[in-house]
Amino acid sequence: MDNNTFEWPITIYYEDTDAGGVVYHSNYLKFFERARTELLRHHGVSQQVLLKQSIGFVVKSINIDFIQAARLDEQLKVETSITEFKKVSLTFCQLLVNSEGKVLCKATVKVACIENSKMKPTAIPSFILSEITCDR
Repeated sequence: MDNNTFEWPITIYYEDTDAGGVVYHSNYLKFFERARTELLRHHGVSQQVLLKQSIGFVVKSINIDFIQAARLDEQLKVETSITEFKKVSLTFCQLLVNSEGKVLCKATVKVACIENSKMKPTAIPSFILSEITCDR
């Protein structure tokens, strides 16, 4: 992990799993979404404030690789890094990693910045870019 990677802990609860104690596939998306939200919060970007300004981020595309099942009661972490900055979009690389450092799931997620009231792409506000790029 490098200085540009944000880590967020995840505990696998019963509600996350199927009858066999394996994480249901759609729940990985929830884990990754929470980690992206917490990355923004870590950098002082409040989604409440963005909503009041009619700014939002929407997922444009996801490429996900389910490598090994996550299971009930595991203590994992999501490692999130921003791999690409564009005028209206960010691309994230996200890894779900177990305590031994093994990657269980990997996703590349592209999000677009939109003006919520018009549901149209808009430039990412400069204050967001300055906050999330200050460590680079």
